[in-house]
Amino acid sequence: MSRGRRTSSIAANPVLIGAITTLVVILAIFLAYNANSGLPFVPTYNLKVQVPSAAGLVRGNEVRIGGTRIGIVSSIEAQTLKSGRVIAVLGLKLETVVKPLSADTEVLIRPRSALGLKYVELTRGTTNAQLADGATIPLRNATPQPVELDEFLNTFDTPTRRAIQQNTLTGGTAFAGRGQDLNFAIQDLAPLLDELTPVMRNLASSKTDLRGLIRGLAQSAAVVAPVAGVQAQLFRNLDTTMSALASVAVPYLQESISEGPETLQVATRDLPRLRPFLVDSTTLMRELQPGVRALAAAAPDLATTVRVGTPVLADSPAFNARLEKTIKAIEDFSTDALVITGVRDLTQTAILLNPTILHLTPAQTVCNYVALWFRNVASLLSEGGTNGTMQRFAVITAPGSLFEAPNNEGGPSSAPASGPTGAGYDDKNFLHSNPYPYTAATGQPKTCAAGNEKFLAGKTVIGNVPGQKSTTLHDDSAP
Repeated sequence: MSRGRRTSSIAANPVLIGAITTLVVILAIFLAYNANSGLPFVPTYNLKVQVPSAAGLVRGNEVRIGGTRIGIVSSIEAQTLKSGRVIAVLGLKLETVVKPLSADTEVLIRPRSALGLKYVELTRGTTNAQLADGATIPLRNATPQPVELDEFLNTFDTPTRRAIQQNTLTGGTAFAGRGQDLNFAIQDLAPLLDELTPVMRNLASSKTDLRGLIRGLAQSAAVVAPVAGVQAQLFRNLDTTMSALASVAVPYLQESISEGPETLQVATRDLPRLRPFLVDSTTLMRELQPGVRALAAAAPDLATTVRVGTPVLADSPAFNARLEKTIKAIEDFSTDALVITGVRDLTQTAILLNPTILHLTPAQTVCNYVALWFRNVASLLSEGGTNGTMQRFAVITAPGSLFEAPNNEGGPSSAPASGPTGAGYDDKNFLHSNPYPYTAATGQPKTCAAGNEKFLAGKTVIGNVPGQKSTTLHDDSAP
């Protein structure tokens, strides 16, 4: 009895039932209100992301990987860098199934619809470094910076729309009546696309680094942005130039364009062959630079030569006509068999005399002995009578009596003159003989000793005098 009353009293208690119902409703409302911020008591993978701008993002926006929702944006805060630039820092609550992400994970804020809704897209990286719970994805991973829809639409302002209309009208006029040419062009696109396939494959390869090229072009565009006004002026000037060229477009420019493909084919074939010539020409011009610089100083003299030589060249035809017989005689002489034989014999003689001449050459080039010999011979034979010339000479005797002192150096003797060797000998009579003097010949010192030996009195001297360094030169004042 008592058990039945206790059960009946709990189920029939309206206050308790109402309290439980109210609690369930409040819990359902709480869960529904916080659904966009994540369900309570559910573990999450929390990260922070630095982005250039969070325009259009609100708390609760989705975070996706490959188009699949994997979390929400839990917070948005502004942060000022040391450079003064203001960026946004997003707090992300992600599902644990994506944990962990690589440190080079890329971040991009993309539009979800045309109404302005956005979401955060993550692209997994490839490095082994991982982002721990609470880590921050740096600003450098938030690339490329997205272009907002309103920024895109603002590019089509009134001048741009009018320019597009004009371009469309001009393009329509250009294609009007050229359907057959367009058909031929489309037909020729087939082989072009076949050749384009490997090119596109190379561009798509990671080794090509097309992304780096585009990034470099973007940097180049940023560099030239300050001179955009100058570039605009350049295009205005080009318009003036093209307007001036319009008057000669037909037929001159038309022929240049029509003959351009053939010219390009010839250049493609012949320019590689010209490369060695261009290299040699470059070397020649480089080597000619010193001569050209010297030519600048010699230019006045050359001008005088040309001025004086012009009348001479005018008279040269008559002179050349007079030389015709002489040249013919020289030709006959040079082709004569006896002359050829004589020249051959002279050549052989020169070959045989070459060692002797090489040995005797220093006697003239260093000591001038040959010229002196001919001068002295001319003096010896310069006087004569009806019966011929006579040789003039004088006997030079050594100290002492030629006839009283035996074995005197100045005459015939039976023994070398060697001073006082007995009764009747002269104490100043000593032999001085140099049968092989220095003439600067091969193997000898550059000394001209013949005829220049120093006389050493009271001493027998045979050969070159020690220390003799005199040189025989031609004396122009000598008779």
